[in-house]
Amino acid sequence: MEDPKLRSERRLLLTLMGTSLGFATLSALLVARDLVPRASKSPEKLPPQVGDLLVYATGHQEGAPITPAQLPLGGPFVLAYPMDPKTKVVRSGDPKNTLLVIRLDPAGLAPEVAKYAVGGVLVYSAVCTHLGCIVSLWHPAQGVAQCPCHGGEYNLAQDKVVSGPPPRPLPLLPVRAGQGGLEVAGPFNGPVGVQAG
Repeated sequence: MEDPKLRSERRLLLTLMGTSLGFATLSALLVARDLVPRASKSPEKLPPQVGDLLVYATGHQEGAPITPAQLPLGGPFVLAYPMDPKTKVVRSGDPKNTLLVIRLDPAGLAPEVAKYAVGGVLVYSAVCTHLGCIVSLWHPAQGVAQCPCHGGEYNLAQDKVVSGPPPRPLPLLPVRAGQGGLEVAGPFNGPVGVQAG
């Protein structure tokens, strides 16, 4: 039969060893966490910031500010990026910053869409919510934007998915008319791109 005092000492010793091992593991994890480089957000990778100007992403006007008067009523949309008006850094370093800019008839906008528009101009994320492709096709007869990867279609006037696999609509970015063109007025109304789960 084992001495109760010896059993108690053994239990204390095992508890101390377990506690020491736990603290050693925790310390190692904390040190390892500090050794992993943190992802830095350079200015061209930052998401759209309030006050950023919207500039053309492609074409002969690439980098030029977009004004509402340049956009044809009823589409097609243009692809755009936000640009810091002070530093002139175009935030094109992250695909999630690709935007759709379109001017639609304000009378045809759903009320929940109209509050994000200025003079019928709407700005959406161009990143499909299905698999993250860039929505880049416009079908004027149906008034829908389409993702070329799997055919997802979005009604921009109503902010709805009308066809295909996207699980949710494209998020809207509020805009305002500024001196230099269209400006970002706030954050997206929802998450950009593909969401886990």
